[in-house]
Amino acid sequence: MARSKGRIFVVSAPSGCGKTSLVRAITRKDRKVVHPPSFTTRDPRAGEKDGTDYNFISEKEFIRRQRNGDFLEWSKPYGKYYATSKRGIAGNTGKGKDVILSLDVRGAFSVRKKFRDSTLIYILPPSIGALKKRLVGRSTDKSSEIRKRLSFAKKDIANLKKYDYAVVNDDFAEAVSKLKSIIAAERLRVR
Repeated sequence: MARSKGRIFVVSAPSGCGKTSLVRAITRKDRKVVHPPSFTTRDPRAGEKDGTDYNFISEKEFIRRQRNGDFLEWSKPYGKYYATSKRGIAGNTGKGKDVILSLDVRGAFSVRKKFRDSTLIYILPPSIGALKKRLVGRSTDKSSEIRKRLSFAKKDIANLKKYDYAVVNDDFAEAVSKLKSIIAAERLRVR
């Protein structure tokens, strides 16, 4: 029997683990999975497009939307706001599309609270040393910011047991394959 409503998948990971790249790869490979762009008050990074990667808005606009109840969840990591649009989820799942979200731990738990049947997937780095190398290599953060992100990553990983699945992103193609397998398995779930 075909499921008329789409599923919700939430991917979380410490900064620098490749969750954004993994989510993009999944949406390119599976047209039934969509990633509605989050809203953020941070500046775009090189190559990011407004409305595709994120909806880049001012802090004033963010707060207005938050007060209007437009967001399913929101957070302010590293001093900038991020949020998930209620409309982005409902509009897609209502059409039978699966939604994949890239959220921090707090956001993932907020989604799980509102959507009990959502699937939480945690992306792990091969090691903290490998994560540090990735953060330094992307050249977008100062050393103090990298230290802060690494400290946060260690605390973040402590929530792993609250997730349904864990994928180590050591080999990108293998990590994509594992994510695809998780999505396929969840689509076959009876309850």
